[in-house]
Parts: sequence; structure tokens; C-alpha cells
Amino acid sequence: MSDSVSRFPVVDLEDLPDDLRERVGVIAEKSGFVPNIFRALGHRPAELRAFLDYHDALMERSGGLTKAERELVVVATSGANHCTYCVVAHGAILRIRAKDPELADRVSSNPWQVELDERGRAIVDLALALAQDSALFGDGDLEAARNAGLTDDEIWDVGAITALFAMSNRLAHLTALRPNPEFFLLGRVPR
Repeated sequence: MSDSVSRFPVVDLEDLPDDLRERVGVIAEKSGFVPNIFRALGHRPAELRAFLDYHDALMERSGGLTKAERELVVVATSGANHCTYCVVAHGAILRIRAKDPELADRVSSNPWQVELDERGRAIVDLALALAQDSALFGDGDLEAARNAGLTDDEIWDVGAITALFAMSNRLAHLTALRPNPEFFLLGRVPR
């Protein structure tokens, strides 16, 4: 297997423009490594800025879904799109935020059989309805989410996160982006 991070050029943290070096540096300091997505998108700084801005607007906002629920959407979407990078990277974040070492693996591999509470089931089902065949998405999907207690603001969160990560999944496929080895161990219970 190749040690390549991407089919396309990647950059190191020190090669990013100052604003991005600072922004990604904060993430790298917190995690202990530079996630490969930033190295891959970094060769096109304007796109990395746009990605980070939209990512943060959706994933770091207050109100609406919890941070764990937001990661649940990412993992369900990325699993449906067979995106190894995003399943591994965001699976690690979901394990940490949900304090559950199994949830991400179960949601990404078979989201229909994973045991979730009514709210979690509604979130995953809504994300899958949009991720799998968005042309079939309709009022019934919204009604089911509302009946499970999701607000319109939370429904928008699920939809926007699903859309962003559908794009991210496709970029990861285009680039053959490899997950950082560190992601595989994060949030797992040591044996």
C-alpha cells in the first residue's frame, strides 16, 4: 500500500499562508497532528478557508444539535458515501464526544440496525434520506423528523451538515485521501 496522503499535492503546516497556519495549527496542537484533509486542501488556500468557514459555521455553532449529534450526522453520511477518510476521522471525534467507543463503527457500517434513542434515530434517518437519494427526499422525511422532536433549526443542521460532508466525501474520493493513523485509536478503550 502506498504511503501517499493524496493523489494531488499536499502541503505541510509551515507552508500554509499565515492565517491558515494559525487556524490549522490550533487544531494540530489540540489533536497532536495535522489532519490530512488540511494538508490536501492546503494547496488551494481559498478553498481551505471556505471549507473551514462553512465547517465551523455548522459544526461549532451554539444551539441546535449537540456536538455529538453533529458528528453522528457526519459519520452516517460518510458511511453512506463509503468515505473512509471521513468515517475514520469523524468516527474518532464521535467516539470522544459521545463517550462511546462503538457507536461510530456501528453507525458507519450498518446505520439501520444500530440501537439509538428516538432522536438519534430521526437524525440518522434524515441524514441518510438526504445522503442516499436526495431527489426522493420529501415532506414525509421532514414529518418523521418533526414527530421525533427535531425542530426546524435542527432539521436544517442535519441537512446542511449532510450536504457539506457529501461534498467532503467526494473530495476525499477524488484525492484518495488517507486518514491519519492517529485517528484510528482516538476515543477507543485501551485493552
